[in-house]
Amino acid sequence: MTVTLQPHVEERLRSDKMVWLTSIRPDWRPHNIPVWFLWDNATILIFSKAKTQKVRNIRQNQAVVLALDDTKDGRDVVILEGTAQLLEKGQGREALPAYSEKYREGLRGIGVTAEQFTMLYSQPIRITPIRLITG
Repeated sequence: MTVTLQPHVEERLRSDKMVWLTSIRPDWRPHNIPVWFLWDNATILIFSKAKTQKVRNIRQNQAVVLALDDTKDGRDVVILEGTAQLLEKGQGREALPAYSEKYREGLRGIGVTAEQFTMLYSQPIRITPIRLITG
């Protein structure tokens, strides 16, 4: 199932640099963490270190929530419920040019190229949105 997104939401998914990813621990407590992401007009791609809590959570439960940072007055909240898929290592590499462009300054700030980043953050995660909540 796919969700239809408003143009404004699509633009935020293309331009915002950070999204909050919430996954569910085995004891049902939420785990919420900010991550870099890339929107490809249908799914969201995230690169993670392989042995993180979010990866362990997704292995057990693919249900996730993504929240874009809201504005100061809370009028531009974007929340996406979705299904996460842990991809094989090396998948998602076709997105490196777009990822490198979006995070050029961030990558430079941590002293790595996009290629090096995906070696450090070697677990690609693809999220398919299934429900949109805006405020």
